[in-house]
Amino acid sequence: MEIAMGAIGPLLPKLGELLIGELTLEKQVRKGIKSLVTELKLMHAVLSKVSKVPADQLEEGVKIWAGNVKELSYQMEEIIDVFKVRMENGGEPTNSKNRVKKILKKVKRLFKNGKDLHGISDALEEAVQQAKKLAELRQRYEQEMPDTSVGASVDPRMMALYTDVTELVGIEETRDELVNLLIEGDDWLKHPLKTVSIVGFGGLGKTTLAKAAYEKIKGQFNCDAFISVSQNPDKKKVFKNILYELDKNKYAHVHSKEWEEKHLIDEIIEFLHGKRYLVIIDDIWDKEVWKLIKCAFSKKSPGSRLITTTRIISVSEECCSSRDDIYKMKPLSDDVSRTLFCKRVFSQENGCPQELLQVSKDILKKCGGIPLAIISIASLLANNRQMKTKHQWYTLLNSIGRGLTEDQSLEEMKKILLFSYYDLPSYLKPCLLYLSIFPEDHKIMRDRLIWRWISEGLVYSDKQETSLYEFGNSYFNELVNRSMIQPIGIDVEGNVEGCRVHDMVLDLICSLSSEENFVTILDDTRRKIPNSEIKVRRLSIQNSKIDVDTTRMEHMRSITVFTSDVVGKVLDISSFQVLRVLDLEGCRDVSDVGYVGNLLHLRYLGLTVLVLRTFPWI
Repeated sequence: MEIAMGAIGPLLPKLGELLIGELTLEKQVRKGIKSLVTELKLMHAVLSKVSKVPADQLEEGVKIWAGNVKELSYQMEEIIDVFKVRMENGGEPTNSKNRVKKILKKVKRLFKNGKDLHGISDALEEAVQQAKKLAELRQRYEQEMPDTSVGASVDPRMMALYTDVTELVGIEETRDELVNLLIEGDDWLKHPLKTVSIVGFGGLGKTTLAKAAYEKIKGQFNCDAFISVSQNPDKKKVFKNILYELDKNKYAHVHSKEWEEKHLIDEIIEFLHGKRYLVIIDDIWDKEVWKLIKCAFSKKSPGSRLITTTRIISVSEECCSSRDDIYKMKPLSDDVSRTLFCKRVFSQENGCPQELLQVSKDILKKCGGIPLAIISIASLLANNRQMKTKHQWYTLLNSIGRGLTEDQSLEEMKKILLFSYYDLPSYLKPCLLYLSIFPEDHKIMRDRLIWRWISEGLVYSDKQETSLYEFGNSYFNELVNRSMIQPIGIDVEGNVEGCRVHDMVLDLICSLSSEENFVTILDDTRRKIPNSEIKVRRLSIQNSKIDVDTTRMEHMRSITVFTSDVVGKVLDISSFQVLRVLDLEGCRDVSDVGYVGNLLHLRYLGLTVLVLRTFPWI
């Protein structure tokens, strides 16, 4: 859904330019464009709502409708771009062998010889008619939209609340670090209310750690509570849960009370007055939600402690008065990871057979020290009788990070990560999925990524006082803030140089990207495009031994090559007439790029070469 939204975003201002430009469009065409803009905005609003609903809760018809909206938007943008180039250049593109077909052929015919530049009207009229058909479906789906606040499946994070801490590996050390942060010093009972926030990537064990610390020290407090907030919380229910946890007898029937938020907050304040309390507020996603919750806890409560958990750095900073009170979760060490893995698969710490040692080490490297990833994959290997040979283990290893892991045992990990994905603003989702272009463990430079986002139309704004690069930079920072990408390197100005994508996140976004036909990846396991019907718009080539039919790629917008011996031998790049991004930084054998002069829509060219024999300096 978010891909369809991303396609509409850059199209709207281009349609606006047609209306306010110097072109003398026919009255009926102008009216049609205005109608199209209005309908696209309505579609965008519906898609924004749809994007918050997990894919497994959507009707198949809604998905098909969103795909058609995306194709219409891409089609319209290509029409307008070709039209603008013809207006600016006053002639045919140098290479007209492969051109956008169907509607674009109509544009080509109407513009021929420059006699009827406003012949775009026919193409626009056809698009308007398509939009009208989609509008009827939009009205229907708008009424049938499921409630985004209701989950259809069990939240796998709940299991952390009922995990026996004694079964966990390496928890004691981190638990004791957190406890020392909470009750450090002999006079901690005299200190006012202190809030400690645990922050980290999904699956690192924040809830488990908070529960372990809670169980160890709750006996030192007069009362305690452990409640979960989650996304889209019912705030009254959150306050009622706090009251019930604080005193299950007194507030046994609190959930049937019709109390307003203020009454509930006042009730909590009155109950906690004069008491030393320990309260864990688990899984907070929003700063405003926290600001409301903290109203119930007086800062004057000596010896009292609050623990919050969140995936979002800015939320953890809002929770604490000092950065020193933020506990940043770290991945498990190699030794602890191996111990946890072996105990789950072989029921003993040193039970791994010699022939599986290396593949086990490689699997753990992909897990990156994330406990949930280790447990999920270990459970798959332990419970699946068919996963016994070294070859089968390597098959699993090679599927991780490519969007190919579909086993039920790994669904928990996927669900955990999907919570973070669906919480992203709609404009960030395509930017995250765009990272599926890059191979696993690839260092993605910040500037390279931002300029590519801009060139693809994924960064757009009507605020002229702020540059697109500044917006793109804020997108990058927000993905770091939400723990979706891992920052790497700091430049002389103190800015993050680039990022990496954790293999488990890469696995998720490759899967989502494939479902949306957003990026097509050719690598060791996929050497040709499997479906001859799909329109390839973004191609990532990670292996030189590929089989590509370029005649099916007239809609190509982006090509990224991470290997040599492809350009000029397998790919005829000059044939991609609507190409916007050409990134050959992974090629070491490119010296002739004279063909880029024919790529009239090219906005980004990435090269890493020592010698260029031919370059069309313009």
